[in-house]
Amino acid sequence: MQRVCFLLKVRQDRLAEYRERHAAVWPEMLAALSATGWHNYSLFLRDDGLLVGYLETEDFEAARAGMEATEVNARWQKDMAPFFEALDGIRPDEAMTPLTEVFHLA
Repeated sequence: MQRVCFLLKVRQDRLAEYRERHAAVWPEMLAALSATGWHNYSLFLRDDGLLVGYLETEDFEAARAGMEATEVNARWQKDMAPFFEALDGIRPDEAMTPLTEVFHLA
């Protein structure tokens, strides 16, 4: 299983709404994530907007490609894009650049 961690930056003026949206993720989005291999997926949000994402998957690129092929992901990414800083015209899911793991205690 591959462990993936990534960072994004949520706009400070949108933090409360970002939290609300993630307290009620669309059921079809949750189903698509599970069906495309996203497991043990968590998001952590700091008060300054730093967002840390973590997930486990067999193949991150395949899991990301699977989500990209879904209609629900296209709608979700369009809705969520205004929440983020510095996307430079790409979708939030495209900006999920995995960090290099330097230590793991199993």
